[in-house]
Amino acid sequence: MLPLLLLLAPAAEPPVAADLIVHNGKVWTGDTKHPDAQAVAVWRDRIIKVGTHAEVKALAGSNTRLIDLKGQRLVPGFYDSHLHFLGGGLSLARIDLKDAKDESEFGKRLMAFDKNTSRERWIVGGLWDHDRTFKGELPTAATIDRYVKDRPVFIRRYDGHMGLANSAALKLAGITANTKEVPGGVIYRLADGKTPSGVLKDNAMSLVERLIPEPGDEEILEAVLAAQKATAESGITSAQDLDGTSAETRRKLFRIYQRLAREGKLTCRLDLRWPIAFHKELANAGLTADFGNGFVRVGGVKGFMDGSLGSSTAKMFAPYTSDAKVTGVYVTEPDTMRSYIRSADAAGLDVCVHAIGDQANAVLLDLFADVAKQNGAKDRRFRIEHVQHLRPEDYKRFKELGVIASMQPYHVVDDGRWAENRIGAMRCASSYAYRSLLDAGARLAFGSDWPVAPLDVCAGIDAAVNRRTLDGKHPNGWFPEQRITVAEAIEAYTLGSAFAGHQEKDRGTIAVGKLADFVLLSRDIFNPAEKDKIADTKVLLTVVGGKVVFERK
Repeated sequence: MLPLLLLLAPAAEPPVAADLIVHNGKVWTGDTKHPDAQAVAVWRDRIIKVGTHAEVKALAGSNTRLIDLKGQRLVPGFYDSHLHFLGGGLSLARIDLKDAKDESEFGKRLMAFDKNTSRERWIVGGLWDHDRTFKGELPTAATIDRYVKDRPVFIRRYDGHMGLANSAALKLAGITANTKEVPGGVIYRLADGKTPSGVLKDNAMSLVERLIPEPGDEEILEAVLAAQKATAESGITSAQDLDGTSAETRRKLFRIYQRLAREGKLTCRLDLRWPIAFHKELANAGLTADFGNGFVRVGGVKGFMDGSLGSSTAKMFAPYTSDAKVTGVYVTEPDTMRSYIRSADAAGLDVCVHAIGDQANAVLLDLFADVAKQNGAKDRRFRIEHVQHLRPEDYKRFKELGVIASMQPYHVVDDGRWAENRIGAMRCASSYAYRSLLDAGARLAFGSDWPVAPLDVCAGIDAAVNRRTLDGKHPNGWFPEQRITVAEAIEAYTLGSAFAGHQEKDRGTIAVGKLADFVLLSRDIFNPAEKDKIADTKVLLTVVGGKVVFERK
């Protein structure tokens, strides 16, 4: 709310002294009515003026902090619509194997981490990439055993949908040739068709993960503080936390979020999403969408339809070209998911569901349509997370059904290295379809999926705009017809995500009355001359609620 003095004072006099003024910059507001400005004034945690240098400077008082932007580009604070806050923070202290160039480096990292880790602890984390490290072949328990065999190891592929256990972990979990398959998962077997290889996909990972000790309060707190330091450095001022931890850890995490918010120590606004299978925990407590305050909210749920393309568990209509026997898996059967969505929606909870394969997306759109018809019209804002592989006929259904496409553009340049080997060029042509979805009237909300992908927003913007795969094989863009503009990408990373969280009245643009969340960039990425340098752009300044939470020296 604007201060009363500002509304009543004569126009000729400064009605109130701003607490903070940023000036002499190129401000992209995201507000279509007033898209450009030079300066912004803040009182407490709200924006009170957006305009020219002279207009805003007139609100300066003796105690106003003035920050000269030196002609650089200011944009609204980035809103990451899909990350895993605790998982990202924990990953900063866990082994990282994603960019290991071959098995030799993979092994060296394992041995070094093993040497420096307390003997009573499991080795977890990993984020390994078999397409990079093992030339597309899946590693096995024996692969890890060569380097670490006297303690349990369970390391996930970087997409989070496939894990690799060593023999010690398999033994502890009691996984043998006689272990039955887990619904919605796959126990990968060796050539004999019986012996577990060590690779567990989707729901099958629970066989091992249930044995891994939960992080304690201190470890969770350290991870949260590390995560919010990383988000501030990346210019992320708000985030949808699509969690993924156990019930015990999630309760600890929520309490820590609340405590930090009370103490004024949070520097990122967080919206924690509950697993959809446990939506009644929220419903029975009477919580509805967006319960909470400006820094911690809860009231939304997240589910899984299928797995991932990298793990060959994304649910497709046609078999994978890499394996004619495989079409992926439903992590949650459609009838069960329909029941979850209907019940959660009826309770007033926000619903978002992970779907990657073309069949998973098409069926989920059907489920959303069914539930909306059954429960009646309202401003529900259903979301599909990832929306990676679509049939062209499904593009228009997002606008028709009011479903938000919550996407993570870095995946296109990462997955584009190997996606055609999984499903062929024809299906890839309608994948990661940012342009087609926008042209069909869909609303996009962008995020990172950290720690599955880097937290770096500018790298995500570059991926959406240029679509150049990480292997350098597509310098003009992988399926370049799906590229979008810088403005469209930033809108998806700001206002689009705010809309997805029912928060567009407070966030997403630089406008009078909105929260004072904004970011200063080292390059003017709107300048066509900077198109090839978007990914090199750094965040120089991050302001949350009028407070500087990061400043690059």
